[in-house]
Amino acid sequence: MLTIYGVYQSRASRVYWTALELGLEFESVPVLQGWRVPEPTAADAPVNTQSADFLAIHPNGHIPSIVDDGLAIDESLAITLYLARKHGGPLSAQTVTEEGEILSWSFWGATEVEPHTVKVVLTYDNGLEATDGGRETITVARRMLRRPLKRLNEHLGKQDYLVGDRFTVADLNVVEIIRYVLSETDFMADNPHILAWVDRCHDRPAFREMMARRKAEG
Repeated sequence: MLTIYGVYQSRASRVYWTALELGLEFESVPVLQGWRVPEPTAADAPVNTQSADFLAIHPNGHIPSIVDDGLAIDESLAITLYLARKHGGPLSAQTVTEEGEILSWSFWGATEVEPHTVKVVLTYDNGLEATDGGRETITVARRMLRRPLKRLNEHLGKQDYLVGDRFTVADLNVVEIIRYVLSETDFMADNPHILAWVDRCHDRPAFREMMARRKAEG
């Protein structure tokens, strides 16, 4: 049995989307980020990343995390890649070449793109987008994203998806990272192939189901 720890309004969204794409049965344990709880270690606090019960499973205290038939794994990209590999199908690599491409795009997204896109989304989440500091943070992030997004846009101008001719876990991993910067509509308008790809990925039933559950969390 697969158990997913983490709320939908977190990087756990990637894991929930993957599980829904694969049609897996799973138990969802809604562990909150500790910073969202006024007194995370209080006896009556909701389960969060600082709760003793959760730390007993994952001492690093991060979400998402999973336990799959006794195997505990954290780090969202490791989890999505593991689930795709374990359960196979079109979401996973069909050849060694595809495996390399899926890993490459996933790690590229994590190292070249996410450090900048996450600064954008956190600026908005914290209501700082109209402040001098917030505007500067977004300006720098946009500047740092130009080169990697140019590469991604050119790649998607040649094919509909990142690897092969179908939606794979590489698309899921990277589009969830790109989602953080979609608020910058004028900036993203320079990347029409990325936007068309985002629409294709977000039109998938599993994504729509994940987002419906995410919004239902309030």
